[in-house]
Amino acid sequence: MKFVTSILFTALCATHVVASDADTIFLDVTPSTDIGAYEWQNRVLVVFANSDRDPRLQDQLAMINEEVEALRERDVVVAIDTNPAMKSKLRTTFRPHGFMILLIGKDGHKALRKPFPWDIREISRTIDKMPMRQQEMRQDN
Repeated sequence: MKFVTSILFTALCATHVVASDADTIFLDVTPSTDIGAYEWQNRVLVVFANSDRDPRLQDQLAMINEEVEALRERDVVVAIDTNPAMKSKLRTTFRPHGFMILLIGKDGHKALRKPFPWDIREISRTIDKMPMRQQEMRQDN
């Protein structure tokens, strides 16, 4: 139990440290958060949970914190919504049932929806298959 608690604390602290960084990939979710503002600029990874104590959320946060650079390279911002009572615009739009991750491309297309934590390498592969990302990789070479 102490191990799980320490992982939880570490993941939350790491999230807050990253979130305070000027170069952050984390968004503060409010009732009016609109990911449309990121369209054509960023891909958005939305992580929903009914509580910040959800073990699936903690697993996903740990995976994100281990691979922040991979997400940053792919222009990903992460929105974490753990408060169903807030009735955020994100929850109203995507209607998660408990834990869910959702990857939205720069064009606003829903590219991935999973009801369980998903490895960042798999998310990166999904992104790398997107036509816009392939164009970005060609331009970088």
